[in-house]
Amino acid sequence: MRILISNDDGYMAPGLHTLADTLRQIAEVIVVAPDRDHSGASHSLSLSRPIRTNHLDNGIIRVEGTPTDCVHLALTGMIREPIDMVVSGINAGANMGDDVLYSGTVAAATEGRYLGLPAIAVSMATHNPRHNATAARIARELVHKIQQHNPFNSSTILNVNVPDIPYTDLKGMRSTRLGYRHKAEPAIRATDPRGRPLYWIGAAGDAADDGEDTDFAAVANHYVSITPLQVDLTQYTARQTVADWLPTLT
Repeated sequence: MRILISNDDGYMAPGLHTLADTLRQIAEVIVVAPDRDHSGASHSLSLSRPIRTNHLDNGIIRVEGTPTDCVHLALTGMIREPIDMVVSGINAGANMGDDVLYSGTVAAATEGRYLGLPAIAVSMATHNPRHNATAARIARELVHKIQQHNPFNSSTILNVNVPDIPYTDLKGMRSTRLGYRHKAEPAIRATDPRGRPLYWIGAAGDAADDGEDTDFAAVANHYVSITPLQVDLTQYTARQTVADWLPTLT
């Protein structure tokens, strides 16, 4: 089995290296990762400039582009060998609820699924994780399970969030839905050395929906959250409302 690994924290991220080392126990691993942190890049694709790549001595391919660029290039011609699966991570920080709309980690996995491969996004539920090995072991188990039997249709991405605790302290895994957060904290205004205004994006809001079946609740209770995602954003229940409303427009 040949697995493509990418991330949004950049090619030097500890989580990326832990994931690659662990998955090498069961598969051939190819790592194609951004040259710097692209957290929050979502599914951005570089269309107006060429993208440089560098093959490093440790085997990693460093890409001057986004997580989506990395996976897209790897699967559409840069890597000649056939790839069987895409695993993105291990992200430093949770990707739960609304986070998935902004996440470069999830976007890398989504691009893999767009291009026809099973895909998993793996995140640690803290920005300063101490137990990346826990998430890597979970990823290995999921990859092995999918290798044996893949029950998912061609639109499904697995979004995995892991508590930052030792593997032996996990209570298990739960199939979850996305919760959602309160709106983000206000932007933080500051000034540069020349007195010009600049802004920091405010922190993500706390959980607003953390019901028992959500990703938030699972992680808070020391379970691994596994949320199946799909890319179709159509609100099917509103289609008839739109159809009834359109004739009233003048």
